[in-house]
Amino acid sequence: MIVTIDGPAGAGKSSAARALAARLGFRFLDTGAMYRAVTLAAIERGVDLEDADALLDVAKSIHIDLADGLVQLDGRDVTRAIRTFEITTATRYAADHPGVRAHLVALQQKWADHLDVVAEGRDQSTVVFPHAECKIYLTASEEVRADRRYLDMVNRGEHVSRAEVLDKQRDRDTRDCTRAVGALTKTPQQIEVNTDGMSQDQVVERLMELVLEKQTAAAPATPSEAAPS
Repeated sequence: MIVTIDGPAGAGKSSAARALAARLGFRFLDTGAMYRAVTLAAIERGVDLEDADALLDVAKSIHIDLADGLVQLDGRDVTRAIRTFEITTATRYAADHPGVRAHLVALQQKWADHLDVVAEGRDQSTVVFPHAECKIYLTASEEVRADRRYLDMVNRGEHVSRAEVLDKQRDRDTRDCTRAVGALTKTPQQIEVNTDGMSQDQVVERLMELVLEKQTAAAPATPSEAAPS
């Protein structure tokens, strides 16, 4: 079974998806981490992020491993390094690059083949896994999302202002919804969950309910439940 969780930045997708996967016993696919890893690798190699050919070469030359809740780049743990404000701001170059997206989408589909997966991102239900059995759109108000991201960055020791985080988030929201490839789109097939005022445990509990409903609906009828011939 594939569960997709799409939504805007700061909605809590990564933490909720990771916890949901653990509850279900599914594998967790953090697609945003893959774009961040490409960005980190490019910056570390001194590649101009606006050089489309060079950025694609970087994406194709690195190995990204998402096992055990960690993000490894060519065997090195970069779980924290890819979450800095610098990488968050610069990731748009990889996310907006058609070739990079095509390459990473192919890797995501291969990674999830024949597995039970919870995948989170922007285009999981529309592009990567359009056949997913359970499609969720996780969101929250602009202010709540900015507060969450700001506190997360401060807790990691970064020196940023809330106003700066909010401005960058607004820019990212616009790009995410208007990019030519992999745009964030809410479809009728997605079940919207607004997390304003909800704790993470409450969010995960709600997502569990939705997944279990889909599993129950898809389960074959038992002989006693089958209609008489």
